[in-house]
Amino acid sequence: MEQFSFNQFQDQVDEVLIRHKSILDILSKLQESSAKVNRAVAKSVTHCGCIQIHSQKQGIPEDISYSELKNYMSNHVEGYLCDICKEKIEEEISTTIFYITALCNSFNINIDDMLENYASQVKALGKYGLL
Repeated sequence: MEQFSFNQFQDQVDEVLIRHKSILDILSKLQESSAKVNRAVAKSVTHCGCIQIHSQKQGIPEDISYSELKNYMSNHVEGYLCDICKEKIEEEISTTIFYITALCNSFNINIDDMLENYASQVKALGKYGLL
């Protein structure tokens, strides 16, 4: 099997995106696809019940260092996605990535370069870069 690359995906998106080529269409479809990700997660909780969300204030001891903070943070999700919910959420996230890629194409931004630059920033700044 051939190695997947974002450059190939970016070229595919450029080839197939015809109807929603306008930047306004891309932005509105991106927002719509993001909303569908939110809905799919909500349905996993409220309709399927394979996961639960128990949201509360993060319990952070006062006497820890910033580097220890990760050990005390929660994503508030309990349980695991069933195969059906996982497939639906993956589908919706994939659509969102499609429209992010289309947005990159509109502005002549190479997605591989963009992600490589961002990864370098994250590596250089580490956990302190995302405050």
